Amino acid sequence: MNRFEQKVALITGAAQGIGRRVAERMAAEGARLVLVDRSELVFELQAQLGQTCEVLTLTADLEQYAECNRVMTAAIERFGRLDILVNNVGGTIWAKPFEHYEEQQIEAEVRRSLFPTLWCCHAALPFMLEQGSGAIVNVSSIATRGVNRVPYGAAKGGVNALTACLAFETAERGVRVNATAPGGTEAPPRRIPRNSAEQTPQEKVWYQQIVDQTVDSSLMKRYGTIDEQVGAILFLASDDAAYITGLVMPVGGGDQG
Repeated sequence: MNRFEQKVALITGAAQGIGRRVAERMAAEGARLVLVDRSELVFELQAQLGQTCEVLTLTADLEQYAECNRVMTAAIERFGRLDILVNNVGGTIWAKPFEHYEEQQIEAEVRRSLFPTLWCCHAALPFMLEQGSGAIVNVSSIATRGVNRVPYGAAKGGVNALTACLAFETAERGVRVNATAPGGTEAPPRRIPRNSAEQTPQEKVWYQQIVDQTVDSSLMKRYGTIDEQVGAILFLASDDAAYITGLVMPVGGGDQG
C-alpha cells in the first residue's frame, strides 16, 4: 500500500510509542515526514527512516504556541506543503482521585494534553486552507469517561470538542479533522517517563484502578496493541477516509469512552 505517496505528514510526539509507529508505517507507505518531539530521542528515528524517505526532524516544546508556529513554518519551508497533521502529544502525568490533585498539577495536565493539539491545529490551518486540502488526526482518549484522571480526561474532552468544531469550520474548504480515542494500550516502557517521581504504594493502587476499569470497560477485556491504535490513525489520515470528518473514533475494544 502507498496511501501516503509523496504526501507530507507532520507527526508530533514522534520519539516513542504511538507517534514513532505512525512515522514508521507512514514512511513504509511513501510519506515525506516531519518528526517533532521535545526529546532528542526523535533523532534516532530520523537515522532509522532517513535512508528510505525524506525526513525533517525538529525538537520543540509544543505546549508553547510560538514553538508550534516554528515547526509548521519549517515544514512548509522544507517541503512546500503540509498534507497531514497527526497531533499525538499528550498523556496522563499523574493518576489519582481528583481531590488529591494540586492546582499546578491540574494546570500541567491540561497544558500537556490539550494545548499542543490546540496550538498545532491553529498553526497548521492557514497552510492547509491556502492549499485547499489537508487531513488532521488528533489523538484523544477514552479516558474522558474513567477513574483517577479527571484533569487529563477534561483535556481530552477539549480535544474531542476541538475536533468536532473545527471540522464544521473547514469541511467545505478541503480540510478534514478527525480524532482517535485510544483505550488501554500495551507499549514498551517509556524511555522518558511523563512523571519521573517513583510511585508511592497508594499511587500504585490508584493506577491499578485505572487498569482494572479500562479492561472491564472493554468488550474484548484486554489492552490493545500499538499497531491497533496506529491502524485507525492511518485510516483517518488517508484518502480512504475522504468522506469522513468530525469523527472521534474510539479504539478501545468496544469501549466507547
